[in-house]
Amino acid sequence: MNVLFIVVDDLRPVLGCYGDNLVKSPNIDQLASQSIVFSNAYAQQAVCAPSRVSFLTGRRPDTTRLYDFYSYWRVHSGNYSTMPQYFKENGYVTMSVGKVFHPGISSNYSDDYPYSWSIPPFHPSTEKYENDKTCRGKDGRLYANLVCPIDVTEMPGGTLPDIETTEEAIRLLNVMKTKKQKFFLAVGYHKPHIPLRYPQEFLKLYPLENITLAPDPWVPEKLPPVAYNPWVDIRQRDDVKALNVTFPYGPLPDDFQRLIRQSYYAAVSYLDMQVGLLLNALDYVGLSNSTIVVFTADHGWSLGEHGEWAKYSNFDVATQVPLMFYVPRMTTSSASQGERVFPYLDPFSHIVGLVPQGQRKKMVELVSLFSTLAELAGLQVPPACPETSFHVALCTEGASIVRYFKSSEQKVQKKENGCNDTNKYYSEEPVAFSQYPRPADTPQWDSDKPKLKDIRIMGYSMRTIDYRYTVWVQFNPENFSADFEDVHAGELYMMETDPNQDNNIYNNTLHGHLFKKIVDFLKH
Repeated sequence: MNVLFIVVDDLRPVLGCYGDNLVKSPNIDQLASQSIVFSNAYAQQAVCAPSRVSFLTGRRPDTTRLYDFYSYWRVHSGNYSTMPQYFKENGYVTMSVGKVFHPGISSNYSDDYPYSWSIPPFHPSTEKYENDKTCRGKDGRLYANLVCPIDVTEMPGGTLPDIETTEEAIRLLNVMKTKKQKFFLAVGYHKPHIPLRYPQEFLKLYPLENITLAPDPWVPEKLPPVAYNPWVDIRQRDDVKALNVTFPYGPLPDDFQRLIRQSYYAAVSYLDMQVGLLLNALDYVGLSNSTIVVFTADHGWSLGEHGEWAKYSNFDVATQVPLMFYVPRMTTSSASQGERVFPYLDPFSHIVGLVPQGQRKKMVELVSLFSTLAELAGLQVPPACPETSFHVALCTEGASIVRYFKSSEQKVQKKENGCNDTNKYYSEEPVAFSQYPRPADTPQWDSDKPKLKDIRIMGYSMRTIDYRYTVWVQFNPENFSADFEDVHAGELYMMETDPNQDNNIYNNTLHGHLFKKIVDFLKH
């Protein structure tokens, strides 16, 4: 089967199919209605380059040794194969459109071409204007704002990067239809990454009076200072600068918080339109029945929870991502000839009622994408990495999650039949691991994005259905080693009583068994 791999920048699961009642995301919801949807999927680090290199190589950040934006794994840690490279070596035409690898040093200024891709990756021509002064203020002048609804016709080139990305991806689908070659097409969308720049008509979907603040817009009393993300890149935008908010904990005014939340939702609906046009084209060229579609994001984004904005933390709002797999004849019955699977749905016509084909609550990680897609496509699943894998070109640190596609009822039945030895995966408690580096114990101007040489502390976080447990330990950037004898701070949140992760009970709970569990995992 072909693969259409859609990855979105900074998208937390604010989608109708994830139970969000405010967002208008009919096209992504329609995809979910034909897919297996994972409601507990997590990124390995809540920042673009480290997360993307992690899931595209199937290795964790401690193995890629990329925690910032400034090194290329093939030179810096090991010449690891990537997911698209593996498909390419197995006879696929591999193509990259938009932001798939993080551009720049972390992908060798080439998006890892020619290793990963059959043809040079495509980047929208208007990408270079992303942070320019293109947002019209109330005074009529142009600013580089965070909140940036725009008239597309006034933009440089008369378009936006994600619109160009969709057009190029559709063009390639038409080419592949005539070539009749199996393909792996990765499409990376920018929005809702900041600046929140999107066609202004999407604001109509979200009247300001319907926008609430985060349920917990304060800094939790027992949050260790090292865990806090001071959202420095937000502060550098013209409209936020004008507010003169104190660093690091000063809250944004309530009315401005609502504007950010409104624009984030509007940007998600704009993204939904692009995804709808892309999936509609897949239908139109007759490839829906022979193409696996994966939809996910590189990490989430805080919308005022814990007094934080942006990503850069180990909280669920930063690490949790949408993840869904459409697999013809596996997740849905095959459409008959001429029947549409993904007809385009207009976000401005209020559409509700599409529910996921199958929802899975198991904890899963993006590092598992490589082995999962290989298995779904019928390729040999790369072997699990040995304990030290810097010299191993092809292996993965994430196990395939295809085993979770079957319904949970079947698993229970198997367990009752006493086949525990062959179904050990089902009886183990699945865990998702994330991590985040810091330069110091207190918030600094580079806390969100410290360069490797400045990292002094690493926060390792373990998420299960029941809890999130995080330890912040001494880290040596010269030999990439964490010292678990030197714990600077910790966090423990119990999900049943504290789903928003506001009440840190680390200091008044015995958690030696959790500490042992996280250390054992990281050492092996």
